[in-house]
Amino acid sequence: MPCLLRASDVSKAYAGARALAGVTFDLQAGEVHALVGENGAGKSTLIKIITGAVARDSGSIEILGQPVTRIDPHVARALGIAAIYQHPALFPHLTVAENIALSLEHGGIWRRVDWRARRQIAADLLARIGASIDPDRTVDTLSMPEQQIVEIAKATGAEARIVIMDEPTASLTDREVDRLFTVVARLREQGVGVIYISHRLEEVFAVADRITVLRDGETVGTMPRAGVTPAELIRLMVGREISAVFPKQQVAIGDVALELKGVGHRPSRIHDVSLAVRCGEILGLAGLVGSGRTELAEVVFGLRPADAGMIQIDGVPVRLTSPSQAIARGIAYVPEDRPRNGVVLEMAVAANASLANLGAVSRRGLLDGAVERTMALRFVDQLRIRTASVDAEAGSLSGGNQQKVALARWLATDPRILILDEPTQGVDVGSKAEIHAIMGTLAARGLAILMISSEMPEILGMSDRIAVMHGGTIRGVLDRGHATQDRILELALGHA
Repeated sequence: MPCLLRASDVSKAYAGARALAGVTFDLQAGEVHALVGENGAGKSTLIKIITGAVARDSGSIEILGQPVTRIDPHVARALGIAAIYQHPALFPHLTVAENIALSLEHGGIWRRVDWRARRQIAADLLARIGASIDPDRTVDTLSMPEQQIVEIAKATGAEARIVIMDEPTASLTDREVDRLFTVVARLREQGVGVIYISHRLEEVFAVADRITVLRDGETVGTMPRAGVTPAELIRLMVGREISAVFPKQQVAIGDVALELKGVGHRPSRIHDVSLAVRCGEILGLAGLVGSGRTELAEVVFGLRPADAGMIQIDGVPVRLTSPSQAIARGIAYVPEDRPRNGVVLEMAVAANASLANLGAVSRRGLLDGAVERTMALRFVDQLRIRTASVDAEAGSLSGGNQQKVALARWLATDPRILILDEPTQGVDVGSKAEIHAIMGTLAARGLAILMISSEMPEILGMSDRIAVMHGGTIRGVLDRGHATQDRILELALGHA
């Protein structure tokens, strides 16, 4: 098979800070080459150089054996390079068909649009990857996984020779991941080269032919998938041994902190949910996308007030019709969509950490900057947030550290019940282990934790009990000792 892409001795620095230092990487036709490393290792910078988003400082790039002196996004597309990112870059108020057409259609602004053909092309591309999304739906009505699927359809429709998948499964269920792998296999059969970036190492070993590890902007090594074990790969990525990515602590389980009895929210199709979370317990909430997990969390947090059943806190019935009421009752909620709802990327770390409890850093209605900074510094130390300063913008931090800032915001409210929706989505393996350790510490302090996760190893590794949702209700609750992947999936599919 010919070499589609070769990057040799590529370097890049930002304001004197080294991002890449002599990185070498190649991609063969008909192979899946995984690119792994912690956040900050240089993966994103390398991808931006390949797609023309940024210019390299030195080094060379060849496409099909031909040197490419200048790459911008237009040139990259013309060369057959397509990228699928973790956060879809779609126009929210346009339809699925229109978004797909924007990347495929060419011509002047006065050309006549064949709307029927446009919809049919979109439907055919979606069908090729096993999706059944209506081409006439606007993107703002799609879930995050559905938007990801539309991005995949766009890339496959562009007939790209080099497809870059950057955390493509971060918000997909196991079933949707399997569907994606089927698409990847088809691309491989067609001679397309796929650069696959993922923090989920089980996916890397499932789909990759070769693996290249980056660390601190340098190439650590490239090896066949069969030539390395998961433990060895983790050591290469982080430069140290990680004894456990899921450091589950055994803590005393206390009284029931939160209990739902027949809770429902008709517009969200949540119904007959009965569930209890105890102090010191991590209750995992599993289920396929669309099962109602996030909607249930929003009911508990007052974003979608329950219209049936009863919610009790410490055995006392409560009515939660707004987040402010939930916060007053000791409930905190770290949402799934970190860039949109978890942190304000343009604001400083200190400002983000105080947003949910401004009263604690204010005096007579005025913000006390010194108090805010002191509180932020406490959480930076407690959560080991890696930042140059509490005055640095949250958007300058890695994904794992942004997640810690989002957690700090809600810990500042001194909660007793903590809801975590996909707490380690899109973070590297080192940050994942740190966040899991923080969860264990919080549980040991007596917090009741409801953890929503689409990652089966996380659900099995961190939960004391596992509640499985299907069709807007709880289909079963499994003790840690009796939970298996097959049993969870059986309940999630509604087969039991």
